[in-house]
Amino acid sequence: MAGLMDKLFPKAAAASMTLVLPEGQDPRVMKAAKLIADQKIAKVKVLATPEEAKVSAEGVCFKNSNVELIDWTKAPYFNELAGILFERRKAKGMTEEEASKRTANRLFFGNLMVNKGYASGMVAGSIASTGDMLRSAFNCIGTAKGIKLASSCFLMDLATPSPAGDESLIFADCGVNPNPDVEGLVDIAIATIKTHQALIGTQPKVAFLSYSSKGSAAGELVDKMAQATELTKARVAEMGLDALVDGELQADAALVPAVASSKAPESPLRGQANILIFPDLNCGNICYKMTQRLANAEAYGPILQGVAKPVNDLSRGCTVEDIVGVAAITACQALVC
Repeated sequence: MAGLMDKLFPKAAAASMTLVLPEGQDPRVMKAAKLIADQKIAKVKVLATPEEAKVSAEGVCFKNSNVELIDWTKAPYFNELAGILFERRKAKGMTEEEASKRTANRLFFGNLMVNKGYASGMVAGSIASTGDMLRSAFNCIGTAKGIKLASSCFLMDLATPSPAGDESLIFADCGVNPNPDVEGLVDIAIATIKTHQALIGTQPKVAFLSYSSKGSAAGELVDKMAQATELTKARVAEMGLDALVDGELQADAALVPAVASSKAPESPLRGQANILIFPDLNCGNICYKMTQRLANAEAYGPILQGVAKPVNDLSRGCTVEDIVGVAAITACQALVC
């Protein structure tokens, strides 16, 4: 892996986090765990029964590495974690017996480890679906303070810098929420600002995208993005975040300084946006894939955000290298959670 990951790997290593990989029945996960530990990206706890590990870890030597294999079904803190889940969900009607059964699910167990602090973050999804990932994270951890809607983003590592000189951009939401309302867009923007701070470290510059720039067109979708912009500016000020926010803006006015000078001359972004907030999942998903395929950008994600502690999803077609990369992202996210 090159480019952005070359910066994230040492940042993750310096953070000294511990990650849980619950899908230890997957040989890719076992190989990735070894690489994550050997490259000092994080210490790793892998959930696998001895029978699973005998098959999935064949040929992988964990001797003298910071990898711990855990049979979660017999873990000494199983009942403690089940109790945490019961306390979180009893108001929703969950019984102690149901909590124990849910905790036996490796995704729930892994998330509860993160909740309790036995791990700093979790990476899964090589086998589990995104729906299962989200459901377990919401049940066991919940959303971050001040955020009601969890979301996702894609970290786009550009082959060629943007017109403003950025080597990477963050697109949101491209993987979770089909049609967020104004308040949902604000939550997405705030979560993405925090993701940008954790991964990139430069000043977040947020553009709410539309087919209109500062009132050049009218319509319900334009109003939605304009309202979300103003509410986000207020939330950023209230939270004391060091971020610039503007909208509604067309993509060229958000990304190209020369265009911004004519279409949005008063914009504080000046055509230098590094975070793009899309009106809906349709727009976001299409744009990230087009950027990936036509501009040869590396697309890392979907990165889950707005969750109280870092939990990240994998594509079921992921490679070992993909898992290592997402682990580095998760370790860096843990710095600001």
